Amino acid sequence: MALDTDETGTLIGSDKVEGTAVYGADNNKIGSIERVMIDKVSGRVSYAVLGFGGFLGIGNDHYPLPWQSLKYDTNLGGYITGVSEQQLRGAPKYSNDNEWNWGDVTRTRAVNAYYGVPMV
Repeated sequence: MALDTDETGTLIGSDKVEGTAVYGADNNKIGSIERVMIDKVSGRVSYAVLGFGGFLGIGNDHYPLPWQSLKYDTNLGGYITGVSEQQLRGAPKYSNDNEWNWGDVTRTRAVNAYYGVPMV
């Protein structure tokens, strides 16, 4: 099967990551990736923002997940995380794009601490 031009064996375009399903520790779908947050200096993806809750994408809350907490699973065709849906319900989140200040280091530290992932 030929890969699209925005995907190689180990690289993928951000437009293909957005919308990809995320599965919890029990392999059940818990949401999908809405966007990725890339560090401007290093060029590394730091966070994936998971859309969760709501109905058909309406009323979703937004959960920043440290990129290191996600692993791509070819069998599921999506990303898997060790977080359960129940754990996600208590995770740091925001309701709309205007409520999260990505420049607030205390917030990003809290996200990483919640998921047990060191700051990079």
